[in-house]
Amino acid sequence: MSLDAILDIVAAVFLVSGALLSLAAGVALVRFPDLLTRMHAAAKPQVLGLLLVLVGCALRLRTGVDITTLVLVGVFQLATAPVAAHMVGRAAYPHDDIRTDLLLTDELADHLDRVGGDQGGGARV
Repeated sequence: MSLDAILDIVAAVFLVSGALLSLAAGVALVRFPDLLTRMHAAAKPQVLGLLLVLVGCALRLRTGVDITTLVLVGVFQLATAPVAAHMVGRAAYPHDDIRTDLLLTDELADHLDRVGGDQGGGARV
């Protein structure tokens, strides 16, 4: 068995694993009950699935330009996915889209009470 055949098999394993992980993240987005659990499914397994697909593509393509592009895609995904999830969570928190009974700690409650008190409006309890 040649090195190319082995690399193709490893690339196929990475591609299928990444696709299955991304599929699981998509199913979780539909099935999970609230925003925070959906954000977890959208951020972590989806990013890992994408990284596995990128590694599989890199093993399959094997050129410097392609690998550089795939590395940049992976780095930008790792940099932007947590920030986007954090911003979605903060934006959704005051609108009662989060089940507070499932939270172990509620770090934003004090902040929103303080902001609501400064503005004279009612804050989320």
